[in-house]
Amino acid sequence: MAIKFNQLRKKFSGKKVLVTGHTGFKGSWLALMLKFLGAKVIGVSDKLVSSPSHFQIIKDNINIKNYFCDIRNFKRFRKIINKEKPNFIFHLAAQSLVKKSYINPLDTWSTNLVGTINLLEILREFKKNCTVVFITSDKVYKNLETKRPYNENSILGGYDPYSCSKSSADLAIQSYIKSYFVEKKNIKLSIARAGNVVGGGDWSRDRLIPDCVKSWSKSKNVNIRQPNSTRPWQHIIDIAYGYLILSYQLSINKKLNHEVFNFGPDHKKNHTVKEVVSLMKKNWNKANWNYKKNKKQSESVLLNLDSRKAYYKLGWKPVLKFKEVIKYTTVWYKEFYEKKKNPYNLSLFQIRKFENFLK
Repeated sequence: MAIKFNQLRKKFSGKKVLVTGHTGFKGSWLALMLKFLGAKVIGVSDKLVSSPSHFQIIKDNINIKNYFCDIRNFKRFRKIINKEKPNFIFHLAAQSLVKKSYINPLDTWSTNLVGTINLLEILREFKKNCTVVFITSDKVYKNLETKRPYNENSILGGYDPYSCSKSSADLAIQSYIKSYFVEKKNIKLSIARAGNVVGGGDWSRDRLIPDCVKSWSKSKNVNIRQPNSTRPWQHIIDIAYGYLILSYQLSINKKLNHEVFNFGPDHKKNHTVKEVVSLMKKNWNKANWNYKKNKKQSESVLLNLDSRKAYYKLGWKPVLKFKEVIKYTTVWYKEFYEKKKNPYNLSLFQIRKFENFLK
């Protein structure tokens, strides 16, 4: 049975919730949803990942306590957490771009692995009750390019520095769980692995939809690298809703402690990059593209997730269908660029519309 927003509101309202990576695309949407639910949100991020960014253009409309801190700075990171004493933590801070990971692998590895270990070390000493969700990625799996979906017990691995760094961070979390957190009853901890997340307000470099809207807003064609690549396309609201459900259920059900969950759409209905841009064109007539293959760097073509565990144990499944996901996303950008609509109002409208789907 699906968890309703009113149940989440009762759980998070008035509670201190710390979100690392809150200035990133996923983190800013999660922070906005938490504020919508009445939480006292504390954000920890190093810097803005792009300009503009979703956080940058909505921050004046939401009351978030901001700490600009590199999570690799252990002493400062620990000082913030010990000062704020959060009831809940969502760890999203990461260097999340595959292409950038090839250019600067050291920064990618240190942020994604060392930053995660720093949080684990801080939690190892933490005395207050706290529910923690570590968000990793679908790219933690050793991708064999098969149609068979990856479940939570599939082998971890990766080819590019980003994927390997995230799978290593995932393994570090599991190591800490077995080594330190089995007997530490005040910390409830789980791992969430989500796939290709889209939505309004993402302007990160070298991502399909941000690349598209940046080009189309200037009436230019966009270069598409892998038109036949499939991804588990899902809207950020659906995924943030999944993270919130996991945290909610983890806080009340000790059987979920230390569990791992995939969050993705029906793997039998994955769609290609070509289908995405074609559907975007139906909602934005400026859409045009060229195919330009990148021969130098490895990039996964086929990736499917098995999310049945999240459905059976958490009561989560995607609310938005593929066409709705792409329409939500495209309309957000079109309204922002062509009608100059307030991005905070656009985002809040879509969250409220999503809540109505659950009623």
